[in-house]
Amino acid sequence: MLLMTAAVARGQMDLLPFLSSYLPGLWAAPVLAQAATTITDILSQATGPGDGVSPIALFLQASLTVKIVMSGLLLASVWSWAIIVEKLVSFSRARRESNKFEQMFWSGQSLEDLYGVMSRQRTHAMSALFVAAMREWKRSVDGNPKVLRGILLRVEKVMDVTITRELERLENRLLFLATVGSTAPFVGLFGTVWGIMTSFQAIAISKNTNLAAVAPGISEALFATALGLLAAIPSVIFYNKFSSEASRLEQRLGGFADEFAAIVSRQVDTKM
Repeated sequence: MLLMTAAVARGQMDLLPFLSSYLPGLWAAPVLAQAATTITDILSQATGPGDGVSPIALFLQASLTVKIVMSGLLLASVWSWAIIVEKLVSFSRARRESNKFEQMFWSGQSLEDLYGVMSRQRTHAMSALFVAAMREWKRSVDGNPKVLRGILLRVEKVMDVTITRELERLENRLLFLATVGSTAPFVGLFGTVWGIMTSFQAIAISKNTNLAAVAPGISEALFATALGLLAAIPSVIFYNKFSSEASRLEQRLGGFADEFAAIVSRQVDTKM
């Protein structure tokens, strides 16, 4: 094991087979290696002569380890943007549906009629909260007026569960954005350090310290850090944005739940 580690350090043994053999937990390494190979084949066909300083050329000229790092960061960035777009649509829909429902709720329309309309539709956020509360109210009241004493508590419990479920649905996959935002710069930094080590080894072998010989390798290494920041910055920004919107929506749903609980309490007092 120590001899193989030394061989890896000297560049006499490929890093990926070494990690795959002795670190089974790194199951993603073969997948990323295959992704790096595929991306390399595609980009090599799209890159023409004279593109030596382009991002595509920097990727193609990098070592296998740095290519794996870059491929992982690119995939994380693409998946992060997919989550960002999906959450923008989800939060926008929840906000729009809540505004629309509030206008209908406070328009003076009968709660029974409103429940009949909303129960036949796909509900979101506040409308889902109303439908769940009304369903519990009707289930408790219809045909059994003796259960009014505990109905307020049951309606409040149902609304609490509905709020939690709606927030879980909206906050789903936000943890991935937080993870990418906190780890991507360090993953890119690892690729940079590895690329610089490789460049120094090449300098030692060629005994050429000319800047023209050093610059390409350093550029490839720094490109990994740039990709890490490219993945991390949008993830952090939108994670904070979505967390703030989720908190505001939770307060809004909580306020509506309190108002609806007051209505239920008045109805219970009237019937008793």
